[in-house]
Amino acid sequence: MSDTISIDDHTIGPGERQQIQLNIARLPTYTNIDLPVHVFRAEKEGPTLLLTGGLHGDELNGIEIVRRMVYKDMLMPKRGSVIALPLVNVYGFIQNVRGLPDGKDINRSFPGSKGGSLARLLAHTLMKKIIPQVDYGIDFHTGGSARANYPQVRCTFDVDENMKLAKAFEPPFIVHSSLIKKSFRKAAHNKGKPILVYETGESTRYDETGIQEGINGTLRLMKSLGLKEEAPEAEHSTEIFKKTTWVRAKYAGLFQPKIKLGDSVEKKQVLGHVTDPYGNERFKFVCPYKGRVIGLNYAPVVHKGDALLHLAYHQ
Repeated sequence: MSDTISIDDHTIGPGERQQIQLNIARLPTYTNIDLPVHVFRAEKEGPTLLLTGGLHGDELNGIEIVRRMVYKDMLMPKRGSVIALPLVNVYGFIQNVRGLPDGKDINRSFPGSKGGSLARLLAHTLMKKIIPQVDYGIDFHTGGSARANYPQVRCTFDVDENMKLAKAFEPPFIVHSSLIKKSFRKAAHNKGKPILVYETGESTRYDETGIQEGINGTLRLMKSLGLKEEAPEAEHSTEIFKKTTWVRAKYAGLFQPKIKLGDSVEKKQVLGHVTDPYGNERFKFVCPYKGRVIGLNYAPVVHKGDALLHLAYHQ
């Protein structure tokens, strides 16, 4: 940890805490859009942990995890530093949508550019002003519309340090996820900064269990890094999965699952049915592998090829 953390014209020394407003751009109405950044620093030196929520504007669970930790004063470390951005995509949050006004996904716009699209400008701001200050990070995410995720950490198993961080978080599930081109996690990895992705719940809905699990896991990771002296013990064991697959609808119709999010399932187990709306047809779908349901589609109406559930498995 350096003696100071410098973000724009703000300098934060050991033992200090500040909230900084990073200006991004302005709306056509001349309303400025600022990115609030909380910085918490201990007197004692140590690593710097980054917490980010709301890269996608409609993913509320990640925003709420970081917001609660800020509000409840959980982030002032005993050593080292924490930088917290509860809401990165202010534009998407205002409009209750995933992306930005230019229609682009910020999490496919990294490392960004100063003269590019709004998504690339926001990505550039994170990479130039925030990432150089940190050592590790957790990026909090949520499932899509009507698609819920069971609390899980995603990381690449190909990098030992990523697995070490994920195990310290102690989520119910750790799932292998390759580094995706132009994602925040990939861009940070290229700079030598490991970022975990935590997923829980569905967009525009609170998942209270997943929110609390995210808070507890963050505290456990902080303790592992030496930022905290105490953290809640996990009430579950962690299952680790190298492989995942989506089970997709072979027919259009009404989706009626027979399993719940987080369930253990067996190979060839009947997972549910897709029926027509007229009472004439009923098609079952079965599990391809023994594993766990880590994602589930809650939309009753599905089309051929739609993802019905996300399965984590061993093979």
